[in-house]
Amino acid sequence: MQPRIPRQAAGEQGGRRPDDTDVDARFSAELASVISGARRRAVRDGDRQIDTAHLLHSLLEYDPEARTVLGEGPRIARLLGYLVQRSIGYGLRWQAAVEDSGAVPVVTGAAGFSPLAAAALEHACARAVRRGAAGACGVDLLAALVADPQARAVEVLARAAVEPQAVLARADEHFEPTV
Repeated sequence: MQPRIPRQAAGEQGGRRPDDTDVDARFSAELASVISGARRRAVRDGDRQIDTAHLLHSLLEYDPEARTVLGEGPRIARLLGYLVQRSIGYGLRWQAAVEDSGAVPVVTGAAGFSPLAAAALEHACARAVRRGAAGACGVDLLAALVADPQARAVEVLARAAVEPQAVLARADEHFEPTV
């Protein structure tokens, strides 16, 4: 059986991508690495699509600013523990279903992503535009991941006793100018 997630090019290995790769220019280099990591994780886990939990896991691995917004120390360890369990425990039930709450419109042109993950990427780009940034970063994506209460990333955060609204507030504060 062929995987449904597009294979990554050989040049994308290790979070690096060749100049001609069709990566959305609206993403920062760091966020492109996060997305590549989520794609590798989904393929390795045998999942049909990249979902919001894959994106959250990759953010924790690759983006120090997102980790800072989530909170350092035991909270990150607890989150990573739940995310690692997805392939051996509660995540197995996710493999048979597409992540879609029905609360957001399906985003087209995002092959390999669950509807919620594709919508989160679009939302992250919109956040970046609103703050005048050239590209969406990991903190933009983190804020977008917690926006839909039906997202698998929100379920993982809840299991680790992390309040999504508090994460959203800290993400908004992250970009406020300091006096």
